[in-house]
Amino acid sequence: MEKGSMFSQVLRTTDPKMIGRMYLVTSLTFFMVGGVMALLMRAELARPGLEFLSLEQFNQLFTMHGTVMLLFFATPIVFAFANLVLPLQIGAPDVAFPRLNAFSYWLYLFGAVTAMSGFLVPGGAADAGWTMYTPLSNAVNSPGVGTDLWIFGLGLSGLGTILGAVNMVSTVITMRAPGMTMFRMPIFTWNILVTSLLILLVFPILTAALLVLWVDRHLGAKVFDADNGGAMLWQHLFWFFGHPEVYIIAVPFFGIITEVIPVFSRKPLFGYKGMVLATFSISALSMTVWAHHMFVTGA
Repeated sequence: MEKGSMFSQVLRTTDPKMIGRMYLVTSLTFFMVGGVMALLMRAELARPGLEFLSLEQFNQLFTMHGTVMLLFFATPIVFAFANLVLPLQIGAPDVAFPRLNAFSYWLYLFGAVTAMSGFLVPGGAADAGWTMYTPLSNAVNSPGVGTDLWIFGLGLSGLGTILGAVNMVSTVITMRAPGMTMFRMPIFTWNILVTSLLILLVFPILTAALLVLWVDRHLGAKVFDADNGGAMLWQHLFWFFGHPEVYIIAVPFFGIITEVIPVFSRKPLFGYKGMVLATFSISALSMTVWAHHMFVTGA
């Protein structure tokens, strides 16, 4: 292999297996970064009054740890397994939109790097908490560039996630091998389909809320102003995304376990259609119960 050819291949690839490995390596790297942040916070809490970290640094680590673990590790690792396994399971030679698949990865990577680059700017990274509740995240209480980088970074990576979901839905619907009917698909493929549909329903809500938050901060729109109930509006929008996000992370791993157990027990899966129906039901219900994150607000 010529010098630099591997780097060139990574930059230009549209191969789903290569992109899957890139998702896997990148997400695990962010997992370790998030783990280091957790260790720093635990070190600060090891003893009262230690002051290993300043108040501002602790808030920044808390905010970015939650963001990294949820959106830069747990969500993209789903696409790692989807790219590596799903085309093989349905007999597809590739995903439906190979270039869009690569574009999704690069949006995720650059979005994550943008959000993390807040640590390099004056004032530090975003520090209003990973839920970015208003008015904590407005221009008065979080005036730093770090919060703007967080908003922009999550918008970029969220767009990458949405485009990746479009690709997976299209692949499952249109790229199955002859004879591979919907109810012959492996459970993992079903679960990626359901997860992708969930992403298409809830990630645009987060992206729109982030855009409005940016407009609030820089153009004074006052959409999320606490005086007119805007703080509650942010919580509704965030948790309408946030609770299904739990299942966006969990459902693919339900599918992995459901594939592994029948193989190693040497028994066919019991209740295949019931499992598919249960997965759809879980995901549908996950979009109706976000208010339990808001009980303490009295809303």
